[in-house]
Amino acid sequence: MEYTIEELEMWDERIRRVVYQEGLDCYPQEFEICSYEDMLSYEAYIGMPSHYPHWSYGKAYERRKTFYRYNLQGLPYEMVINSNPCIAYLMRDNTLLLQIFTVAHVYGHNDFFKNNNLFALGTRAHNIIQKFKNHADRIRGYIRDPSIGYQRVERILDAAHAIRFQTKRVIGEKRLSEDEQKKRILDNYYLQTTREGPLDDKKELPFPDLSKVPLEPTECLLGFLVEHGKLEDWEKDIMQIVIDETEYFIPQIETKIMNEGWASYWHYKILNQLGLPDHLHLEFLSRHNQVIRPLQGAINPYYMGFKIFLDLEEKHGKQKIFEVRKLDRDQSFIRRYLTEELCREMNLYQFKKRGVNYVVEEVADERGWKEIRDTIANDAGMGFFPSIKVMEVDNKDNSLMLLHEYDGRELELTYAQETLKYLVTLWGGKVKLKTVMNTLNKTIICDGDKKVTINNEQI
Repeated sequence: MEYTIEELEMWDERIRRVVYQEGLDCYPQEFEICSYEDMLSYEAYIGMPSHYPHWSYGKAYERRKTFYRYNLQGLPYEMVINSNPCIAYLMRDNTLLLQIFTVAHVYGHNDFFKNNNLFALGTRAHNIIQKFKNHADRIRGYIRDPSIGYQRVERILDAAHAIRFQTKRVIGEKRLSEDEQKKRILDNYYLQTTREGPLDDKKELPFPDLSKVPLEPTECLLGFLVEHGKLEDWEKDIMQIVIDETEYFIPQIETKIMNEGWASYWHYKILNQLGLPDHLHLEFLSRHNQVIRPLQGAINPYYMGFKIFLDLEEKHGKQKIFEVRKLDRDQSFIRRYLTEELCREMNLYQFKKRGVNYVVEEVADERGWKEIRDTIANDAGMGFFPSIKVMEVDNKDNSLMLLHEYDGRELELTYAQETLKYLVTLWGGKVKLKTVMNTLNKTIICDGDKKVTINNEQI
């Protein structure tokens, strides 16, 4: 190491002084210096010090390790955990400047975790480390149980992981009980069938079926299977663990561009106030430009978020960026604040694959920038994942009917077919998925033997 722990502590103190002068509001911050092997492990295990075992994490570790050895992929300078106290891992091999740089960046993430509404509503930072440890202990307990064992646990985890992001998307939403749902359905029915005036015709609507399962369409597939699936208690417990852990990460998915942009904005502001020696300042500028450089054919969240926050501060002042940091998520952030000028400055364009070629569809001109902005916003956060709802259970054959809410983006057919097989594992019977392909209504059916067929007619 080209630095000592005492030097890092000194720089951390100086950075914290700027952090509080600037008005950032952080959890207590803890740092751990780790080797690149440790960083690979933390990356593979999604950063948690304790996590349940699954083969996919080992696969992710070996893949990252191989790519790193052959210089095909670098490692992050740091990882930050949304917890109270906030935990951050710093790579031991970082230069002194990189450690200063990443410490400042970490405080940006820390402030975002503590203050953004999605994190405040959707996560419990004070007990998350213990919660993940409890999850790991429970799953290891099922693996050690001679009546269950690793293979049966893995079968459930494989299936649950395949649909883990088909969960509720509204963070902090109160879930209605079955009685409350029935009352709402009946209230709505009577409202629609009541005459508003003596001359109005009475609307004739069929009385709602209150025995239907589910009573109303639900986007939480995992939760529905826990509630209505024919699963053993230990299987439902594993499913609930996957739901809990997925919900913890949804605020991070929903704010990737904002969160990285906020941290990049603050490492830039803080390091410019530290009075770095010339040789460190030159390295800082070089590292900063590496982090926020544009990427060809992809969005760099550090770059886009940094540019938008910088633009907001220049136009509306510092108070505005704190307000945006608290209230927005990526979709609203992009729709409101990605301007025509920024689209032009970042040379944004939109392309699509046609056959074996990629064709540019829109450029950031007077007409095209809104199309580009809306496409980026629609794909941001949970908008990246298709929205699929459980519509009903067919009592005739106990088949599960799903609906893909088509928004112009088709399902990837191979993934859809394989995912339905996992759903059959969890449901224990036939699963049907309505969708749109090539502008036609289709129903993809996976039967109990996991044979997949596609029907053109709706069932």
